[in-house]
Amino acid sequence: MAKALAMFTDTSLCIGCRACQVACKQWNQLSWEEPVWTGSYQNQPHFTDKTWRLVKFIEKKDAKGDPKWLMMSDVCKHCVQAGCLEACPTGAIYRTEFGTVNVNQDICNGCRYCVSACPFGVISFNTGTGRVNKCTFCNDRIHEGMPTACAKTCPTESIQFGFRDELVTKARKRLEVLRQQGEKDAQLYGVDDDVVGGLHAFFLLLDKPEVYGLPPKPVTLPQRKVPLDSGWSILSAVGVAIGAVVAFRERGQ
Repeated sequence: MAKALAMFTDTSLCIGCRACQVACKQWNQLSWEEPVWTGSYQNQPHFTDKTWRLVKFIEKKDAKGDPKWLMMSDVCKHCVQAGCLEACPTGAIYRTEFGTVNVNQDICNGCRYCVSACPFGVISFNTGTGRVNKCTFCNDRIHEGMPTACAKTCPTESIQFGFRDELVTKARKRLEVLRQQGEKDAQLYGVDDDVVGGLHAFFLLLDKPEVYGLPPKPVTLPQRKVPLDSGWSILSAVGVAIGAVVAFRERGQ
């Protein structure tokens, strides 16, 4: 397996310009969609089949009661323990040699088990194609040695692309600097294996994960039973069908 790649998003550097969101749409040729009123500058309330990277705007008050903005460019986390991959019954969701997680559109049957299995809500069903969509980690770019479109476009280097081990070291040093500057709530999210085994898209946050809409302790284990449950449902249906055929034959005789 090749050396693991990652994206490190430092929310303390995000200015909410949405350059990453636009770059993602342009590179992946995602259709335009009508903005939705969210009560803030955020133009979509959550990920969609046409929005794979989403800039979040969180308004809150600081210790003095003054307004404070937190901004975060969110994306698929490409989890080490990926609930979507484990739940997929067709093998359409797979892990690349770089550790990232993708969806093979030719194999996806649109069952949507992955949608419910993802604890971050990043996978969306595309009604036009009948399949699911999410961030691909710019799979076509990274296989040509190029960075992701969002990281390349980010003007403040809030989004950084590279080898995961090197970015983790950089993230830990950045956290120390921010804490020395008085950001006592600053913390890393997804660097260690306590968040679904670790994330290939991890974050430096200035507040608790739930403030950004991230689960503090995401759980994926129950979703491993989804394909199994669906298998039992199929077997049950087959059993009912066989019973109906037998009954029909007996009635004919």
